Amino acid sequence: MDRKWTIYLTAFGVAVTLGLWGMLHSATGGATAKATFAGGCFWCMEEVFEGVGGVVSVTSGYTGGQAANPGYKDVSAGTTGHAEAIEVLYDPTKVTYEQLLDVFWRNVDPLTPDRQFCDVGTSYRTMIFYHDDAQKRAAESTKTAIERSKRFREPIVTQIVAASQFYPAEEYHQDFYKKNPFRYKAYKFNCGRAQRLSDLWGKS
Repeated sequence: MDRKWTIYLTAFGVAVTLGLWGMLHSATGGATAKATFAGGCFWCMEEVFEGVGGVVSVTSGYTGGQAANPGYKDVSAGTTGHAEAIEVLYDPTKVTYEQLLDVFWRNVDPLTPDRQFCDVGTSYRTMIFYHDDAQKRAAESTKTAIERSKRFREPIVTQIVAASQFYPAEEYHQDFYKKNPFRYKAYKFNCGRAQRLSDLWGKS
């Protein structure tokens, strides 16, 4: 094969690759960013964040502990140090990290340690896991703003820590609210989540 033909094929291959990348890039709305939150039951947190415009995907999982490859049973028993959490991939051109923080705060009880609504234990603690210094500053700023607002008499116990290894939960936990709507709605209602959030943050 002569040199001219080789150069042509190489250029064509690069163009095709760039074209496919461009279509994928356009389809996903551009590069995504990552946010990780622990707010009690990951079923409920997944439902909330999947309803936010600009969020590309939400994965339920475990993080914040020491054990590798944890399972739901061990995490719930409190033997792994992990919390139930969600990993959010989002398009920063459509939704900001600060907006995601606002969604987080208004969907958790930040006043009760090691518990969220009817779920009790260290695996249900509230946490914000930052992935860089900008996220850390934003998380700390929102926490400080809530404290200075004097909305609550009790201290905010939500922890802000560096993100660590995130382990996706078992497949049956992913999109549980979609796969098992009746069971999910019964759990959510009986857990008193909506009423407690209304008491804390108001009807909005």
